[in-house]
Amino acid sequence: MKLPVTEHTTRPWRIHAFVPDFTTEDVWSFRTPGAGPDDFPHVLAAIAAGAALGQETGPARFLFAVRWKLGALLGWDKPRAGIGPRVRSLRTRMPEDLTATAEHVLGPGPFLPLYRLPDECALELANRTVHAVMHLGWVEAPGGGHELRMAVLVKPNGRLGRLYMSLIAPFRYLVVYPAMTRQWEAAWRDRERLLG
Repeated sequence: MKLPVTEHTTRPWRIHAFVPDFTTEDVWSFRTPGAGPDDFPHVLAAIAAGAALGQETGPARFLFAVRWKLGALLGWDKPRAGIGPRVRSLRTRMPEDLTATAEHVLGPGPFLPLYRLPDECALELANRTVHAVMHLGWVEAPGGGHELRMAVLVKPNGRLGRLYMSLIAPFRYLVVYPAMTRQWEAAWRDRERLLG
């Protein structure tokens, strides 16, 4: 479910200190019925296990295939356009005690880990269009229990990046995030099978 940006910006997440030049683009919640305060690592593991099975729906799979094809044709995703050559990793802004936790982060797709704490983790990616952060947080759910929150923070790369973000907005809201919600919530429900 889509949430107001303030559901991310008003919480005391560690990520805020390192992204003052980023905009919080999207905030989304994922139901995890029966989850307790210590289940954040189990949710991340279930999502990673579900993603490894490649369970994207037809429309979402098609959109990602189109995006990667366009990226290849236009050079958006070449290594020199990403973290390192063009964009300095946010890890350079963070203390070592925080970045040392990154090896425990399970990330989807091309995202690189920044850190993982007991109630939050962050991953980043960069290409020719944007430098982006996926922040995952673990919060008490309004009706009891706990739920996963995802915030996407972006720093567009000039006019191209701003145009790209505005063009993909309808696809994010109508296809990508609903498909991600179904996949991630199903991973939590099927966690015993996925995690053995």
